[in-house]
Formats: sequence, C-alpha cells, structure tokens
Amino acid sequence: MYHLSGNVARQAVGSAAGLLEPTTLASDTILFQRCTWCATAMYQRLLCPVCQGGDLRTERSEGTGTVRHATIVHRNTPAARNVSLVEMAEGFVVRGRVMGPLIGIHSGDRVRLSTAKDPVRGEPVFQMVDEPYRAWS
Repeated sequence: MYHLSGNVARQAVGSAAGLLEPTTLASDTILFQRCTWCATAMYQRLLCPVCQGGDLRTERSEGTGTVRHATIVHRNTPAARNVSLVEMAEGFVVRGRVMGPLIGIHSGDRVRLSTAKDPVRGEPVFQMVDEPYRAWS
C-alpha cells in the first residue's frame, strides 16, 4: 500500500509494466511483449520463455508475417475453418485465421493482419499479401 504524499509515486490501479490492456487494443494492430533482458519477442506471456524474466515491455506489431503451419478444422463448427500459426516479422508466433480458400493456404505464404480479433473466436484474422503461383497443386 502506498501513502499519498507529494514526493512518493502513487501506484496506478490496473497498470503494470508489460501487461496488455484490452481497452487499448485497436482493431488493426497486435500488441506483443519483448523481454528487456534478452530481447525475445512473445505473444501474451507473463514470463520470458528464454530467460524467465518478468520485465516485459509492450510493443506494437507491424502486422505482417509468414504462415508457418496451416490446418483445416472440421469439429465444433457448422463449416470447415482454418487454424494457422503465423510467425510475425518481429519474431513471435501467433495462432489465428487466414482469410481465403481453405485449400489455398500453405506454409510460407505471406500474410498481413486484417483485424486483431475475430468476434467469435477472439483470434487475429489475417489476409494473404500476394496470391502465390502454384502449378499442379
């Protein structure tokens, strides 16, 4: 507990270094954390997975990345949907959905952030940057 005085800083309720504030998240941006000790980028973590440090700063992502894994899910949905792991340009990996034909999403495709949150599942939604040429596939 902090005392209210002129020379002592008062702790603000609900604000802490490295914690994501859901009210500050815009619809077209992803916030991620970066460890101040080893500079590892991560998405929604409390501790650094490399050095176990708790001193994390919040940064804003550019929104571009590469699909590392894509799969089609048929369970618990009325229609098939894709679930993809996207490695962002800053170095962290996020699970999200890529818009487009389910059969046309492959590892290595470049994507950009469309909206930071899917209204139903709460995952980021990405769109393809360029349509790759795939003959015979």
